[in-house]
Amino acid sequence: MNPTRLHLSIIGATGSIGTQCLDIVRHHPDRLGVLALAAHRSEDRLAELALEFRPKYVALADASRSRSLRTRLKGSGIQVFSGLEGVGECASLDEAGIVVGAASGVAGLYPVLRALEAGKVLALANKETLVAAGHLAMPAARRYGAEIIPVDSEHAAIFQCLEQGNRHVEKIILTASGGPFAQRDRSTFDAITPEEALKHPNWSMGRKVTIDSATLMNKGLEVIEARWLFDMGADRIDVVVHPQSIVHSMVVYTDGSVKAQLSQPDMRLPIQYALSYPERWPLPLGRIDWSRLQRLEFRPPDREAFPCLRLAYEAVEAKGNAPAILNAANEAAVALFLDGQLPFTGIPRVIERCLERLATGEELDYEALVEADQEARRLVGRLA
Repeated sequence: MNPTRLHLSIIGATGSIGTQCLDIVRHHPDRLGVLALAAHRSEDRLAELALEFRPKYVALADASRSRSLRTRLKGSGIQVFSGLEGVGECASLDEAGIVVGAASGVAGLYPVLRALEAGKVLALANKETLVAAGHLAMPAARRYGAEIIPVDSEHAAIFQCLEQGNRHVEKIILTASGGPFAQRDRSTFDAITPEEALKHPNWSMGRKVTIDSATLMNKGLEVIEARWLFDMGADRIDVVVHPQSIVHSMVVYTDGSVKAQLSQPDMRLPIQYALSYPERWPLPLGRIDWSRLQRLEFRPPDREAFPCLRLAYEAVEAKGNAPAILNAANEAAVALFLDGQLPFTGIPRVIERCLERLATGEELDYEALVEADQEARRLVGRLA
């Protein structure tokens, strides 16, 4: 591998963020190389990417598919790791300049913790890691000297606004597009189909995060993530609906001044910023046309129509295992909705019932957290 390039280990390489990250590599072959690629079970796509980018290592979390992947990559010189432990190996390689944590859901927690314990620079796109286990991840980052650079567009915006730290900050404002149903009569929410919910007005994202945007749970998870990333209580983190998705978030200072980061809604920008930080590289995206931009709108979210946002605030205030239960119940409920087994309004309903039954004030270690995650998923199946 070219020693002059920054070598990436991409966990979740076949998903939406991982795919866009590899687009950035294609744009900057002189600056970026691929050391390792890991995926959950997308064997075909991982094999294609491996033959294109020629990493030294690949891994599949689904160990049952690893033998077939080895056969397909035979003679390539690429080493194949297997199972969750193998994904963890890819996340903690000595040669990795940056680890991209892009695996979706709580499945991405283990490799993220491995990367932090290895003292890596972590470009973090997996918000569930900090939602469910911020109490494990942030102390690990401090203990091992790891650096976390957020990839979420909102947290990347806050990160850029806080380059001189959070001194004199009064509050953080996270912007939300409002999703596809911001103007829809909530009396019709029971009839919302997965196809409708997957039509996001501004962003191109994975299926799960797109549904989270439609319920506003995505914004609730981001509140919890911001609480850990920027060491700020949830009472100092606000959410506003901004339909144009041009202002990606804002910081309000104690003198009333506001800093914001603005750009076209394209995830490649925050991904590249995380990879190039503290530099900024050219990126062939559309620019804001200030001669045509007519207005930027902001309004408070409707927490009655979208109770997932309220539930997230309640979970972060409850502390203990509540955020982990919230996250697991949401993942399971969204999967049932996408499969047609739960109505759109059933998502917040079963999450709230899971929190009522399972949330405690106890902070969990990794093993107990995984157990609580599975318990919440089982309960969602019974409640649906």
